[in-house]
Amino acid sequence: MFQPRSIQSSLSIKDKILSIDYVLVISILILGIVSMFAMYSTDGGEFKYHTKSHILRFSIFFLMFLFLSFIQIRFWHSTSYLIYIFCFILLVGVKYFGLTSSGSQRWLNFYFMNLQPSELMKIGLILFLAKYYHRISIENINRLKFLFLPIVVLIAPVLLVIMQPDLGTALLIAAGGITVAWLAGVRAKFFAYASLIFISLLPIAISFLKPYQKARILTFLNPEKDPLGAGYQIIQSKIAIGSGGLFGKGFLNGSQSYLDYLPEKHTDFIFTLFSEEFGFSGSLFILLLYAIIIWRIVKIGNITRSNFGKLYCYSFATAFFIYVVVNMGMVLGLLPIVGSPLPIMSYGGSSMMAIMLGLGITMACKIYKDIPVN
Repeated sequence: MFQPRSIQSSLSIKDKILSIDYVLVISILILGIVSMFAMYSTDGGEFKYHTKSHILRFSIFFLMFLFLSFIQIRFWHSTSYLIYIFCFILLVGVKYFGLTSSGSQRWLNFYFMNLQPSELMKIGLILFLAKYYHRISIENINRLKFLFLPIVVLIAPVLLVIMQPDLGTALLIAAGGITVAWLAGVRAKFFAYASLIFISLLPIAISFLKPYQKARILTFLNPEKDPLGAGYQIIQSKIAIGSGGLFGKGFLNGSQSYLDYLPEKHTDFIFTLFSEEFGFSGSLFILLLYAIIIWRIVKIGNITRSNFGKLYCYSFATAFFIYVVVNMGMVLGLLPIVGSPLPIMSYGGSSMMAIMLGLGITMACKIYKDIPVN
């Protein structure tokens, strides 16, 4: 019979290194290198602030990803609640001590970086619910007393993030939590009830939206209504992507980007700049990299022994997929602009830190796939 201690002791450094999913590591590394060139392009082909900062951040967080991969999966299981509580405390801290920029209070100043705790909460919530449902038998998952805590731990951070205000990130946090509950076996009828409640409260919720948030929704429905105002960004984004054609205009030759028609090209609209320069073929290459990363995360979930590891990997893979789809749908005009960064590609330390943390835990599930979690 499996003895956890004997399994743990039998894993030498060589065993751990050989257990690494090198396809996942190489895919992340390639995507990171591509993002460096894209960031170099946003700085006009010069090593300016955004390029230098992005290269430094990716290098640090990629090493962090590798380091976290060798931490026991049982450690992540045992500290899941603490990680969530820590992220929640940071969110409360944002409300009282956070930095304000462009009308939003989302960051905490830690001197070496401005941290956006809502990005970390995306991982913290998934960890919390993965551990919670790991401990509950399938027969009890749909009992009302076991539904109360997940609802509270999901709604509390979402409300805090909405108050910042950051509706887009709040929805992405909620999507990650809902995914865990769905995969754990919560019945569809509860999601149907929640959807009905959400729809009935939608008119009230809309009344609390900030003017710029309402403008984003109206712009999504008809961007040409205000082509020089609220609709400007999405119109320019679609023009840039369409002008890329099949093979693009070439590296550093994107006219929409270089003539500064495209705002925020280094953050949420990095895919637009890349598509203009490398065209449809380049965009397919990026999509292929993301597809490989998601596929490897799911595969790790398939082979890991613990229910905690499976729930975490499947939920993180789904959340990662949602992040990519929301960002690309946003820049293509298929979804409202919600301020969602493209994983690893977009400029932003908090987002990259959270993604690399999530990937590090995923790799730990691979290396320690045979070690049971109690």
